[in-house]
Amino acid sequence: MRLNQIQFDEYRSNGFLLLESLLDQREVEVLRSAFERDSMIPGPQVITEEGGTEVRAVYSSHQRQPEYAGLIRDPRILRPVQQLLSDDVYIYQFKINAKSAFGGDKWAWHQDYLAWRLADGLPAPRQINVGVFLDDVTEFNGPVIFLPGSHRDGLVREGREDSAKSDQHLDPDDISLTPRQLAQLVGRHGMSSPKGPAGSIVFFSPEIVHGSAPNMSPFTRRLLIATYNDVANLPQPSGQARPAHVVCRETEPLLALDVPFSQNVETVTA
Repeated sequence: MRLNQIQFDEYRSNGFLLLESLLDQREVEVLRSAFERDSMIPGPQVITEEGGTEVRAVYSSHQRQPEYAGLIRDPRILRPVQQLLSDDVYIYQFKINAKSAFGGDKWAWHQDYLAWRLADGLPAPRQINVGVFLDDVTEFNGPVIFLPGSHRDGLVREGREDSAKSDQHLDPDDISLTPRQLAQLVGRHGMSSPKGPAGSIVFFSPEIVHGSAPNMSPFTRRLLIATYNDVANLPQPSGQARPAHVVCRETEPLLALDVPFSQNVETVTA
């Protein structure tokens, strides 16, 4: 699969691109089952909601669940990534954000690249985020909200808060925008929240400003986010290395599977 010129230009202009129902229902069910298994594995890769036991995020699932190892190499995902970024890419970060019904908390307004530059020394914003909807996304269950075109402004802030909210990962609260910054950006760019059925995929820039509200609905909202980095843009950490579950330090270029993930479901789950 390759993006057409209209899709390519939309990504470059807006900083994100939604492709509805790229994965079918059977594939989505396989990925959901893999998440349920992975979220039960104890360890620092599981982030819970503050003051509770509900899962908020799980990192590096592709290193434990073969379904995800196949998904990140699927030509329907990998080839558009290569088209937008580089032929030689690897998985820099992999996580699944989960918003439980009636309680999944917000994610603060932020830009991903700032976190990665501060924590890992990534030289440039040469990444692509690929968000896979594991559930239907509506206006009620806390969809990600983007400020279209804000990626063209570069980084809005330079540093992070003095105190870290979490010792398991760099939380968006540590690098969140101020109300004044956000108001100015919204005034220039507006707001947009891609929504669609489970199996839809959104490609988005590491520099686009985004955040999300709590899940006010009775429906769970899980979003898989695979971040690809250009092999020529490796981290240059200057301090203590981040935990292995947060940053995936494989640097070998990924190769697409000979056939799509949909035709490998039995193989990876056997």
